[in-house]
Amino acid sequence: MATDYRPERAQRLQQPQQPQRHEHQEWQEPGGHLLPPAVRAPIEGRTWREFGYLLLSLPISIAFFALAVVTISLGSGLLITFLGIPVLAAGLACCRGLGALERARARGLLRLDVGAPAPIRAPKSGLMSWVGAVLKSGASWRHLLYAILHFPWAVFAFTVSVTFWVTGWSLLLYPLWRWTFPRYLGEPGIALYGDTGGNQFYLDTPFEIGTTAAVGLVLVLAAPWLIRGLVSVDRLMVTGLLGPSTLATRVVELESDRGVVVDTAAADLRRIERDLHDGAQARLVALAMDLGLAKEKLLEDPDAAARMVDEAHGEVKVALQELRDLARGIHPAVLTDRGLDAALSSVASRCTVPVSVDVDLRSRPAPAIEGIAYFTVSELLQNVSKHSRAGRASVDVWRSEDRLMLQVTDDGRGGAALPTGGSADGSAGSGLAGLAERLDAVDGILAVDSPPGGPTAVTAELPWRG
Repeated sequence: MATDYRPERAQRLQQPQQPQRHEHQEWQEPGGHLLPPAVRAPIEGRTWREFGYLLLSLPISIAFFALAVVTISLGSGLLITFLGIPVLAAGLACCRGLGALERARARGLLRLDVGAPAPIRAPKSGLMSWVGAVLKSGASWRHLLYAILHFPWAVFAFTVSVTFWVTGWSLLLYPLWRWTFPRYLGEPGIALYGDTGGNQFYLDTPFEIGTTAAVGLVLVLAAPWLIRGLVSVDRLMVTGLLGPSTLATRVVELESDRGVVVDTAAADLRRIERDLHDGAQARLVALAMDLGLAKEKLLEDPDAAARMVDEAHGEVKVALQELRDLARGIHPAVLTDRGLDAALSSVASRCTVPVSVDVDLRSRPAPAIEGIAYFTVSELLQNVSKHSRAGRASVDVWRSEDRLMLQVTDDGRGGAALPTGGSADGSAGSGLAGLAERLDAVDGILAVDSPPGGPTAVTAELPWRG
């Protein structure tokens, strides 16, 4: 995705916030803190949740790995009798069930929300059809791969995390529990060194005790970040192997985008039909009736007929203007003939506030992208006229690698935002939501930066496809 903007555009393009659940933001909790993150990390709930995740990973991965090994071994051994195929399918189905448990565990302890893969869809009813669907499912085999790969990693992560965590807290709290050595073991403290000759070294002096606690403090402060690094590998494995595949996710996105395009096209057709019926068509019907009356009065009252023809002539001009406006709303001729520069200048001239237009393009993008860019700027300038109370506005269009960038800014009151939920009230937010959906249908992005009091900068990014 191109983000190589020209220096004079200081606005940084950011994707708008969508009403979706994402991974929990790292090391942030609501409210202010007196302690820096590095100091409070060992006592935060996030650290303990992630440590608990690593602790639970070992027994769960053992069960998962055992299931995978038994499935492969038993299924492969029984292939000669044909029983191996349903056994292997049953094992893969069990792996998918354990995968659902892993996703729930990651959601609860890691705040990582991973969607479930596509369900198994058998083309026909019956056991063998279901077995075939399970064996053909790539998600089933990815769950089996997760069971095999996660076991050695879980053993390593469990060992490292427990060693650092327990050792760090034990050494940090050593001054509090050292008294157990002389009382119950008859020794002054922890023995660091001992030999058969009776030479031994104990941590029993105040300096040694303080040094031990200091070493423990270092380990305690480092352990959360070590746990965080270990858990990041688990995040990648859960997301990559237990979630939906990239191809399946892309198919869902394309299906959603296709639905948006179809709905938008249907809405545009209804708007055109409504405009024709209520506007030009109604005016032409009235014009035909007036001309009919004028024809009847032509011999009886030529002066009245002339007045009616003159009025009809004015109605013709109005009808022609309405048809031109309607055609411009469908696809302006100036855009086809002269490109974005002339078309956007024409739009800017009709805005209620002064607008400066700067189009820096050496070539033209694909006609469909050019049309979307034109209507995006038109809609944004309408919002400026209706809602911004601005004194000036500007339109900048440029190309960045394989992306068409456009930005509309104004010095108005600000406060514009993309609604997180659907809105149908015709407000500026509703219009921006519709623009965002249209851009998303062609892999575009709409970003809004509009703090209260202004200024407002709306940036759109479209694929070039020239």
